[in-house]
Amino acid sequence: MDGARERLLAQREQAARRLAALTGDFDEVVAASRDTNADDEHDPEGATIAFERSQVAALARQARSQLAEVEAALERFDAGTYGICERCGRPIAPARLEVRPAARRCVACASGGR
Repeated sequence: MDGARERLLAQREQAARRLAALTGDFDEVVAASRDTNADDEHDPEGATIAFERSQVAALARQARSQLAEVEAALERFDAGTYGICERCGRPIAPARLEVRPAARRCVACASGGR
């Protein structure tokens, strides 16, 4: 578990920065849509703005989800259960935690093997 907490904290910071940037992008798209024709169906730019708004919203949901996963991993770390598979109770391989610091399951359980 050497460096695991530091990896989690770095991942949390990265996700928080990404979410802040996406939130700013979303606000800009919404503001831009206020300045355009409200009739998306007949406005050639309407579909683009709606698509951009949908795309940024989806990316923001992903960032929020990643942030929640990292927060949960930090809670497991503090509780002493970090690195233990939630399904089978066996240790999660250090290589998996290196790649996915917020992993909840070992490779076998994550792939449906156990």
